[in-house]
This record gives sequence, C-alpha cells and structure tokens, in this order.
Amino acid sequence: MAVEESSERLVELLTRNDAVLDQWVEAVSAILRGRISRAELEKELTDLYQALAPALRQGGLEWQDEGYSEVRALLVELSRSRARHGFTPTETAMSVFACKDVLEPTTDSSAEDITAYLQLARLLDALGLFTIEVYARTREEIISAQAEQLLELSTPVVKLWEGVLAVPLVGTLDSARTQIVMETLLQSLVDSEAEHAIIDITGVPAVDTEVAQHLLKTVVAARLMGAECTISGIRPQIAQTLVALGVQFGDIVTKATLADALRYVLQRIGGDHAVTGGHR
Repeated sequence: MAVEESSERLVELLTRNDAVLDQWVEAVSAILRGRISRAELEKELTDLYQALAPALRQGGLEWQDEGYSEVRALLVELSRSRARHGFTPTETAMSVFACKDVLEPTTDSSAEDITAYLQLARLLDALGLFTIEVYARTREEIISAQAEQLLELSTPVVKLWEGVLAVPLVGTLDSARTQIVMETLLQSLVDSEAEHAIIDITGVPAVDTEVAQHLLKTVVAARLMGAECTISGIRPQIAQTLVALGVQFGDIVTKATLADALRYVLQRIGGDHAVTGGHR
C-alpha cells in the first residue's frame, strides 16, 4: 500500500465518525475526574484532533517529521499544563491513549480497518510516551525552581544592629548554596550600607575543607565591598576538624557563638566611633 493511500486511510479512520472527538473528551474527562474544566479539556483535545489529520497526510506515521510540529507543540503545552497542575504522568499520557479506545474496531470491521487501527494505535502510543518525556522535564524544572526558592528562603540576612548584619546558616553548605549566600549577603550590604557582617554556622552540621573555602570566598567578597565579616558558631568539634584539615582562616575573626560575635562587633563599632569622635 502506498504511503499516501495509507495516510488517507488513517485520516478516514480518525474522522469518519463525527462523535470521535466528543467520545474522546468524555473518556479523558472521566480519567481526570473533573479536575480540569470541560471547556479547557475540549479546547485542548479539539486543537489536537484537528492537527492530527493534516499531520497524518504530511508526515504519515513518522511523528518526529516536520509535519507533526503543530501536534508536538500542542502535546508539549498539554504536558506542561498537566505537570504544573499536579496530574500524574499516567493521567497525562492517557489524554492521548484514550483516543485508541474511541477508535477501537468492532468485530465486523474489515481487515483494512483493523490494520489502519493498529498503525494509528502505534502512533498514539508514541505520542503518549512523548507527553511523559515532556512531563518529566517539566517536573524537573519545577523541582529545580522550588529548590532554588527554598535555598533563598533558608539563607536570610538579619539586621542585628545599625550597620551590623547576620547570616544564620542552617543545614549543609555546598557550592550552590554558598553562591546564594554570597549574592544575598553582598546585596544586603549594598542595600543597608552596613560595614559589618556576622556569618553564623551554628546550624551547619559539619565543616570540611570545601565548606571552609566557600566561607573564605564569601568573606573576601564582602571585604571587596568594604565590609568586615566575623564567623561565629565555631564549636569545639568543628574547630578540631579544621585544625586536623590544616584549614587557616588567616586574619578572619572567629567566635564560638553569635552572641560573642555580636559583642565583638559592637566593641569594634564603639572603638571606631571613639576614634572619630562619634562615641563618648
């Protein structure tokens, strides 16, 4: 059978029954259990249904062909919408697979119709799997974005005193989070015109060479902005680990607790004011 003839038979199978689209919408609506409006569902499937026939004529069964560009674009939009609204991958793919049930041949169908149905079913299977791939990518993007938001929320900059900021860190400190710490602190120093910052690592469970290097980079970056940093929360076990690792903080001031660090900074501020005549 020629490609053109085969494509036309597939189009005929898809469009011969005026009720195909309505039955498709009905089937998907039952699968999604009303969690999407009927109007939105009809719009999605109508656009997809109307794009399938031209794609079959132009691209045959090669769904990756240029002729299927509109179909793929519609499926990408559908999949991303399902992922954003919390539907499962199965529910997403069933939006395509349900069309097979609607077109399923009867016992009195001709051999040609059965052959055409099997070809179209394989095509719909491929398109359904494509929606799962897009769904998975979209969920990864959503999770990544949420992780970044959580990192930003878990890295607050607190104003302790006029001109004194604190960054209380809790949890594991890795490269990605350290970058956010650095950016957040530097921006806060600019916005508040503060000259002193305390980086408190009381809530950081472990400090190794990599974490120490991240802290040093943050302190150096702050110094370039004209601010001095004090690191607090150096517990005995962390101090022993750093000594064993040979980590040197140089002239960076470290304190055991946040209170000690704040007391030290306030003394520095008082001393600076006394030198300039601003403090009695």
